[in-house]
Amino acid sequence: MEYRNLPHGGDRIGVLGLGMGGIQNCSDTEIEQIIRTAIEHGINFFDLCAGGQNVYVPFGKAIAGQREKVMFQLHFGAVYNEKGEYGWSRDLDRIKRTFAWEMEALGTDDADFGFLHCVDEDEDFDELVSAGVLDYIKELKAAGKVRHLGFSSHTPSVAQRVLDTIPVDLMMFSINPAYDLEQGDELGIGTNSERAALFRRCEAMGVGISVMKPFHGGKLLDGKTSPFGIAMTRYQCIQYALDRPGVLAVVPGVRNLTDLQELVGFADAPENEKDYSVIGKFTPAAAMGNCVYCNHCQPCPAGIDIGLVNKYYDLALAGDKMAADHYDKLTIKADACIRCGHCDNRCPFQTRQSERMKEIHPYFNQ
Repeated sequence: MEYRNLPHGGDRIGVLGLGMGGIQNCSDTEIEQIIRTAIEHGINFFDLCAGGQNVYVPFGKAIAGQREKVMFQLHFGAVYNEKGEYGWSRDLDRIKRTFAWEMEALGTDDADFGFLHCVDEDEDFDELVSAGVLDYIKELKAAGKVRHLGFSSHTPSVAQRVLDTIPVDLMMFSINPAYDLEQGDELGIGTNSERAALFRRCEAMGVGISVMKPFHGGKLLDGKTSPFGIAMTRYQCIQYALDRPGVLAVVPGVRNLTDLQELVGFADAPENEKDYSVIGKFTPAAAMGNCVYCNHCQPCPAGIDIGLVNKYYDLALAGDKMAADHYDKLTIKADACIRCGHCDNRCPFQTRQSERMKEIHPYFNQ
């Protein structure tokens, strides 16, 4: 399992997390077994939203005695009705009661991440602030009951507003090829450039991203439902999301132990099983010519890590003050390019990488 550092706080998060959104139909015993098995395979990051009320107690039993091995997101605004079914609310008293119940059911006295839940419209953010939910999470953080502040969203412009307004450590956002290439559903909000700018800003600001909906609700896994007309694999979708700037973990849901066993193979899968360059055939004209850091251009005859060089350049343009230092530490920089055209010919997104190399090195050596 690869682990990435949360920029604010330094927690090491496994790149493959686990969501509870589809697990609620399992028995308590199977839920507990799924969580224990996930931890045994190095998964240490969990999202508890939308799982249903029946998930919490078996999850708490599974992490008992090994709380230090796991981190989880709790969403302030996710609530449950009398049947235990997931819903959402902006009522502060109900949110407080839900948090108290969650702590009791989980058998712990703190949450790793406290999220403003489902901030998809400006009105959502306004309501969460005016209702006192944001202040409540801040109070819990000050008291050590919540370790990190975050939020979930599907909307780039609203997410940008949150980043403008409050200091956060983690953002949960919907990322998959369909959404980023403007081929998704009503939750695939924003243009390719708007979404890319958001991800770059998060990395520049040190705000980590946890990814929801990496499979487009399963549609990308079936050629009949994929907006591209062909099926992608789980591993391709996961790797695609992990290559976006700022992403720390992809948090797919599972329905049962079989789903989990298929997912955990990602860590040891060969690179060709993770290669998602096929999406280059479906990329809209507006997105062509942009490096997505897929490294399909490798190997570079000159030894340049082309994806990483591009990433540092884009981050520097987005305002990341550390990007130049990272670039400077590279053993082989953009000026090593021999203009052989190998990368240009292999890029599925028609990026003229040799031209990019000509502009990148002078930028960092002004």
